[in-house]
Amino acid sequence: MLVETHYAKSGDLRIAYQVVGKGPLDLVFVPGFISNLDHYWDEPTVAHFLARLGSFSRLILFDKRGTGLSDRLGTLPTLEERMDDVRAVMDAVASERAALFGMSEGGAMSMLFAATYPERTQALILYGTYAHFHTWVLPPERFEPFVEMVEPSWGKGISLSAFAPSKATDERFKQWWGRFERLSASPTAAITLMRMNSQIDVRHILPAIRVPTLILHRAGDTRVNVEGGRYLAANIPGAKYVEFPGSDHFLWAGNADAVADEIEEFLTGTHSEIEPDRVLATVLFTDLVGSTTRAEEMGDRRWRFLLDEHDQIVRREIDRFRGREIKTLGDGFLATFDGPARAVRCASAIIEALRVLGLEVRCGVHTGEIEMKGEDIGGIAVHMAARIAALAEGGQVLVSRTVRDLVAGSRLRLEERGTYSLKGLSESMPLFAAVTERRT
Repeated sequence: MLVETHYAKSGDLRIAYQVVGKGPLDLVFVPGFISNLDHYWDEPTVAHFLARLGSFSRLILFDKRGTGLSDRLGTLPTLEERMDDVRAVMDAVASERAALFGMSEGGAMSMLFAATYPERTQALILYGTYAHFHTWVLPPERFEPFVEMVEPSWGKGISLSAFAPSKATDERFKQWWGRFERLSASPTAAITLMRMNSQIDVRHILPAIRVPTLILHRAGDTRVNVEGGRYLAANIPGAKYVEFPGSDHFLWAGNADAVADEIEEFLTGTHSEIEPDRVLATVLFTDLVGSTTRAEEMGDRRWRFLLDEHDQIVRREIDRFRGREIKTLGDGFLATFDGPARAVRCASAIIEALRVLGLEVRCGVHTGEIEMKGEDIGGIAVHMAARIAALAEGGQVLVSRTVRDLVAGSRLRLEERGTYSLKGLSESMPLFAAVTERRT
């Protein structure tokens, strides 16, 4: 999604912000200790969640001072200064009154704003947050060891296991998170922000919050103990508390749609049945030929080693041709591309690269409308690409007529390979094979 970034003046600093959606109410998203507005949209789970919020609100996003696209600073920002950033952004978008959605560390600032400016706060929503850092996040004796662990590894995605254990082995997400760290704050800035967070204690202001409040927390949250959420619910007058299963602190690492449903119902009184996000994309399926036989011949250990090499090569080529890995399929991959020519060239490159390992791969490519389902995709275009791949021979890239038509002028050689009946289609479809010069 292409979202325009603007800047609001807060004192002497410029605060970056974006506006998404045109709903009847304003919703200000207050992020955790780091953020980067532009990089949000590179991760499908984050983009999907923000789009959900923007479907029923005018969603106002911003990077807090010292992070992301906003101005850097050399001193620790106080909660009051960060609260002023919220006010500056609201003024810039002419928002007289808004609901605030504070995540993790962003919750403290949101609570302070709600208590200080109730006339400008329509409602308060808190996810995975706390009132006192050392009680519900890290006690003093564990704080410095945690900082010492994070500082040398900042920007590598290693901290992912501490924030989203369910994603710790997801290499694609880990790479996104490592880049998110680097784009959000330098190592020194990150440690400075952590030290600022360790001083948070807003327990005394909770009884002064007099706006409708929704508190959301995961029962096994690895960073903020669930008792922190329960404490907020017990001490903010009239607060509604909803607890979810799961251990991830990152909201979008788990079932974020359930959280979005609660927020929408709290703010609007109803859940809307939203059509899945639908986009045009080129879908690529790869499949190892004879993998079961090879595994039996080689034995589990040697086959696993060879399969790991296969995975590395396929991921390298998908990345080289600007594709997006959706998931592995045991002995194959599902990926999407924003252009059919890149998908066909990627498939051909995968086949050639894997020949060196003595592996034969078949590929199917089709362009059509797909449904975005968080990290996964669905729709008839996905099923068609899978069925085309199943019809391909070893070492062959088989593509649909749609792909053939769209790559006209790309200098790709595509030869007709016959007409086939594909399940789900009323008419037979001609399929084409990519012809490449084999390396010697």
